[in-house]
Amino acid sequence: MSDLCPVYAPFFSAMGCTSAIVFTCIGASYGTAKSGVGISAMSVLRPDLMMKCVVPVIMAGIIAIYGLVVSVLIAGDLSVNMSLAQGFTQLGAGLAVGLAGLAAGFCYRLFVGMILILIFAEVLGLYGLIVALIMNTSSSAMKSAKRDIGVLEWIPDPQLSMDSCATIF
Repeated sequence: MSDLCPVYAPFFSAMGCTSAIVFTCIGASYGTAKSGVGISAMSVLRPDLMMKCVVPVIMAGIIAIYGLVVSVLIAGDLSVNMSLAQGFTQLGAGLAVGLAGLAAGFCYRLFVGMILILIFAEVLGLYGLIVALIMNTSSSAMKSAKRDIGVLEWIPDPQLSMDSCATIF
């Protein structure tokens, strides 16, 4: 372990994995519950249209699948020798998809019977998925790089002196 790869770095990655699945499932379950209330009311009045009302429930469940995909990708990159930058990037990826899925599920005006508006609600979760996939890919690139990304290192050049720096400017 070093300063760049502390022992607690995988914790942040694990929290990203957890937040991805937990927040998207909360958003999906809330959207499913609101849609279920609408389906119950609709089935009493018009039982023949009940199957058409299942679309909001399916679209709410897709949000949880976004969180599952990102959670599996982050869990696949978990290792003991992770840099702190990797852990924070994967935490950010999990929070991006998780909070976007939570917002998509809790957007109460968007979970109505109109398919076009449901697609706009679904796009919120899709944006979170795209951002999380980009962040997870950059985290994998950090692991494969020879040097840690995001760390500035100053190596003094013995041929440069203060006099030569003054002549440069």
